[in-house]
Amino acid sequence: MSGNSPDQARSTAVEQLKALGLSTYAARTFVALVSLGEGTAQDVSDVADVPRTRVYDAADELRDHGLVDVKQSNPKQYWAISTETTGRHFQQEYDHRVDTLTDALDRLAVADRTAEQRGVWTVTGRDTVTERVVEFLSGAEDEIVFMTADDLLTDDLTACLSNASDRGVTIRLADMSQTAEATLRNEVPEAQPFDSLWDWADTPAGRLLMVDQEKTLVSVLVDGNGDHPPEPRDETAIWGTGQTNSLVIVLKALFTWQLEYART
Repeated sequence: MSGNSPDQARSTAVEQLKALGLSTYAARTFVALVSLGEGTAQDVSDVADVPRTRVYDAADELRDHGLVDVKQSNPKQYWAISTETTGRHFQQEYDHRVDTLTDALDRLAVADRTAEQRGVWTVTGRDTVTERVVEFLSGAEDEIVFMTADDLLTDDLTACLSNASDRGVTIRLADMSQTAEATLRNEVPEAQPFDSLWDWADTPAGRLLMVDQEKTLVSVLVDGNGDHPPEPRDETAIWGTGQTNSLVIVLKALFTWQLEYART
């Protein structure tokens, strides 16, 4: 079965609808109606793995979500909204839930969360590491020191570096691949290159970040375990914050002589 087959598309759609909060029968019913255009409970049952008697409950659930309309005929006919409207509906609901969650967490968060932390913290997964890097870059006020493997340089990270440069933050870029360097020279023309101690080409190193000399992150690429497809290699990182944090102290010491020359 190819990844583009109708069966695979149906399976993917059902799983995503379930992840968005629909019951299994409701997800299967909606996918069936999308493929049919409109139909009766029997029509749905004939093309989906849903007993006819359960289609009615599933249709009620979908109607409550605004995903299907019902024609009061005998038998009843069900009509699915367009895929574009479906996407817009779930995007709005998702955004609302995220806003509600953020507001609730903001009211629970410690008011004076300390910037000084003992020890280092571990982050696993490319997307999660990228989120942490974006968070650090977005909060930079004075200086960013950055290195990255070529395939980890996303548009989001490039935009964050560019925005930081526009805010007046000094961007210092260590040796990277020619592709990554060319991209950053084009997108962040004010960035200042400097010679690093390491040649990353033959190492599993992922990225290195130091922000305002008090936030640091180092990552390496490791063999993927299937939790973060489709990357064949996953990423794990350690990070720390604070002037007395052990990871910050080590990285500041490693870069001191190189960066002092660049800062002059």
